[in-house]
Amino acid sequence: MVNIAVAGGTGKVGRTILEVLKSQTRHKPFLLTRKNAPSNDGSVTSVTVDYSDAASLTEALERHEIHTVICCLPYEGNALEVGQGNLIKASDASVHTKRFVPSAFGINYPKEAVEELPVLKHYFQAIETLRQSSLEWTIFQNGCFLDYWGHPHIKSYLRPSPFGIDIAGKVAAIPGDGDTRFTVTYSFDVAKYVVAALDLDEWPETTRIAGDIITWKEFVDLAENTTGSKFEVFYDPIEKLERGELTELPSQVPCYATFPKPRFQWFMAIFSRWTADEEICYIPAELNAKFPDIQPMTVKAMLETYWRA
Repeated sequence: MVNIAVAGGTGKVGRTILEVLKSQTRHKPFLLTRKNAPSNDGSVTSVTVDYSDAASLTEALERHEIHTVICCLPYEGNALEVGQGNLIKASDASVHTKRFVPSAFGINYPKEAVEELPVLKHYFQAIETLRQSSLEWTIFQNGCFLDYWGHPHIKSYLRPSPFGIDIAGKVAAIPGDGDTRFTVTYSFDVAKYVVAALDLDEWPETTRIAGDIITWKEFVDLAENTTGSKFEVFYDPIEKLERGELTELPSQVPCYATFPKPRFQWFMAIFSRWTADEEICYIPAELNAKFPDIQPMTVKAMLETYWRA
């Protein structure tokens, strides 16, 4: 048994991982938090930290003998640049900390994406910092989260960010020609694999997970067969997406209340375009083979469970 600390464990992916971590008995879970947030059930030890102070972070990691840090800090503000940056430095300095998982849990981001999403600069900087450290580390890649097409019915702590297919609205806006394979994984399955990987003797620099691998055309066919409805299908050319434009889906409109429409469409146009590039969004099921007992949710299973007519 070792002590595992989750940074950002009250957020989206972090909360999911912490919940799965709490359900096992092999390792002891800790929550690193900026606020004093004691666990309601006593199964998690909360540790209040200051992410702006690397020395105090090191002291906290050593005091609680943290072996592995799982960072789930958000891609917002200076959380990656300052928070994760200092956490890596602190982990490297801690005599007890041996492993580190940086905040990723997504796709194979291309380096040129920094031009469109400047925050990714700190994602790549974290990788370089880890390579120069004494820590063992791995990046988890899982493609797109399947949760986005299960909302509002599926259990999920992720913020709704629908694109490509609006199952409730019976509309699809397919990026490109719809024949490119991409990977989707349910957030709780990602968490199960992350927790399982804690027991591996060695970690590669990249750990790849796949709940399902599918094309947009296959996704639409499954959705139509499950709901018994014919979808209205649009195709968004790559050139259109490169301009930051995309066909609006009815399910996207409520998102504008917290994510202004122009920025939402620009942001989702980028990710929609990436699903048409297998170098970015096709993530093979490499870790799956090591843990056959974990049966991840497929697109078909999600549709059958939450959208069957």
